[in-house]
Formats: sequence, C-alpha cells, structure tokens
Amino acid sequence: MPHDIHDDDHAHSLLPPDPALRVKALETLLERKGLLDPAALDEIIETYAHKVGPQNGAQVVARVWTDANFRTLLMNDATEAVSQMGFYGRQGEHMVAIANTPEVHNVVVCTLCSCYPWPLLGIPPGWYKSDAYRARVVREPRKVLAEFGVILPETQKIRVWDSTAEVRYLIIPQRPAGTDGMSQAQLTQLVTRESMIGTGLAQVPQ
Repeated sequence: MPHDIHDDDHAHSLLPPDPALRVKALETLLERKGLLDPAALDEIIETYAHKVGPQNGAQVVARVWTDANFRTLLMNDATEAVSQMGFYGRQGEHMVAIANTPEVHNVVVCTLCSCYPWPLLGIPPGWYKSDAYRARVVREPRKVLAEFGVILPETQKIRVWDSTAEVRYLIIPQRPAGTDGMSQAQLTQLVTRESMIGTGLAQVPQ
C-alpha cells in the first residue's frame, strides 16, 4: 500500500533541513499560533544558559572543601544546604550528597531514564541518558570509568548510586592535592560536571 499523505506530512516537508533553521521555523510557527510566548522562551534560555549549570554544583563543592559547618549541613540535608545557596527548583528536589574518599569512589546513574539534578548540574549530557552508560556502569563500573579516563587503584572500591525521581545525587569529589590556600572561587574552577557525577575527578591546579 502506498503511504497516505496527510496535511501533517506536507507541513513537515516544508521545514528546512538544517536543525537550527527548523527550530527557528517551529518557533515562529508556534508564536504565530499564540502557543509560545517569546518572553517566556527568552527567560528559559537565559536560565539554562546563565543560572543553571555545573557552575552551581561547583560552587557547592568548593564550599564543602572550605567550610566544615556547611559540609556537615550538606551531608545531613543536601536539599536544604543547596537551597540556602539559591539552588533549587524542578529536578532539584530530594538531593543527597555523597563524598568520595580514598577508600570509596562513587558514581551516579539513572537506570530507568535520566533523573539528574538540573539546578546544580544543568541539562544532562547525552552519554548520561544513553542505554549503554545506564546498563554498563552498573555491571562494570571500573571499566566504564577507565573509558572516561578515570583509572582508580584496585584498593579503592566503586559504589554506584541509582538516581530516581525521588532522590538525586551530587558527588563531592576529593579535593586535589596542592590546593591549600586557594580561595573558593579558585577551587570552583577545578570542579567539573563529570567529577560531580563520578565519571571524572576534580582537576589538579596547574
């Protein structure tokens, strides 16, 4: 049977092939139909470009490294601690902080979908949502971490935490050696998104 042509198919064929142009065309179409408020869209873009992202989580980690009282609060009630720093909202509820140690390295996965602490880490990377990562990091975490460039000593255990809609995790990486005397702002620059998921380590100062 030949494929029936519907109006939706015809409209789809009129969209430009370039992804960026297609997005712009869809945006224009939605605006004309009154389904999209340009001001609201600009606010969303501004939020995820400048207010939400790994820089927020990095500030939390740097403060943990330098403020013992804050560390205690974070480990006891991470949701409250990060909220006090202004980091809260959708996908940021029910936070739990897990600290890496010389004995145990922690890594986070969401085996069911891609639950992730957006207010602290931004939008999840593609590999975090991939079937391969979600399946393999549970079965062979040491091998997966090695593929990310994280080679851990055999004496250091690896613990995998499964993020859910009820609980989202923030990994506190170990503070690198040679950072005594560095300010919180300087330490923030050493914290990567991957180090707060557990698939990376904090950077060593140059």
